[in-house]
Amino acid sequence: MIFKSNYKKPVVLVGNGVRSAGAVDLVHEFVKKTNIPLLTTMNGVDLAPDDLHIGFIGTHGNRVANMILRECDLIVSVGARLSLRQVGRCKDNFAPQAHLVRADIDESELSRNIKDDEEKYHTNACDFMRVLLNEPVGDFSVWKQQCIDAKHILDDFDKQPGNMAVETIGSLLPPNANVSVDVGMHQCWCAQSLILKGYKGRIHISGGYGTMGCGLPFAIGSSIAIKGEPVFCITGDGGFQMNIQELETVRRENLPVKIFILNNRVLGKISETQHFNHGDRFACTAVLGGYTVPEFVKIAEAYGIRAAKIDSYKDLVDYKEWISDLEPSLFDIALPENSLLTPKIKWETGKISPAIPDEVVAKVCSILGK
Repeated sequence: MIFKSNYKKPVVLVGNGVRSAGAVDLVHEFVKKTNIPLLTTMNGVDLAPDDLHIGFIGTHGNRVANMILRECDLIVSVGARLSLRQVGRCKDNFAPQAHLVRADIDESELSRNIKDDEEKYHTNACDFMRVLLNEPVGDFSVWKQQCIDAKHILDDFDKQPGNMAVETIGSLLPPNANVSVDVGMHQCWCAQSLILKGYKGRIHISGGYGTMGCGLPFAIGSSIAIKGEPVFCITGDGGFQMNIQELETVRRENLPVKIFILNNRVLGKISETQHFNHGDRFACTAVLGGYTVPEFVKIAEAYGIRAAKIDSYKDLVDYKEWISDLEPSLFDIALPENSLLTPKIKWETGKISPAIPDEVVAKVCSILGK
């Protein structure tokens, strides 16, 4: 027996290994059958779409997901390598009350101990999930509702304009959308706030490769692969400039790629580090440090692609037809230059920053601690 009967607050944590193993439907079947909350890594955010979505864990993860980890008593981790960005520097702070069960095909990843008493299964995710599905696991609807209630309380915190822009984009996408994401602040905003409708959509993220400029090539490859359906690329002003010439490919092949540039006119993640840790010495990341942004609309139009400059993400609703038809489109969406990436788990302390009101923390902890 993998799943013992004495657990009251279990979670299933999945990473991209579930996708690689072809075990997505088995995971969905299991969590729907048991009503166990489903959390993900950043690379696996599209594994918990629609009504299964709660959040992803780790350094820039959703606050509620990281708070759930502190309260749960069991983590069943499948296809997630539990890297430093997910576990943190001090392993004792990771899910301190929980027993850990890990299933991974990569023996070298399992060779690392996250917890001294963890259970490890060196196996394919499909085989592992079939075993779980055949075990007598109870119903955890009450615990799942507690997690959802906590999520609703925290919904109004940690939202930057980038998160709200991503939420707006997500609301305009069709069910089972195919989305590619570049590298930068917007990557984390998408992981935090892009919730896909339906269960067959994809969010392509480069993850640990950190490949700035990958968003548009990902979208081009996806568009060719799925033959004719719209594909959606969410990118930043920095990453987009690294492969901007591929607009020619989009136009030449007449690919229905919809490009959303979240444009804060800075290299966000690097400039944020320079702001907090280096006295605002913005070397090559902002206008004062030698970084500039072109007129993306003019460039797109020069390639023969229709484009629009959007002063507020709220105005995207006026372009529903552009988003749903089969013509390539580009949207240059203005964001404040001082946009931040929140929340963040501080590497040194393991605390979530910025702090939120004590009474809110107490209310969430009370709900999750019942």
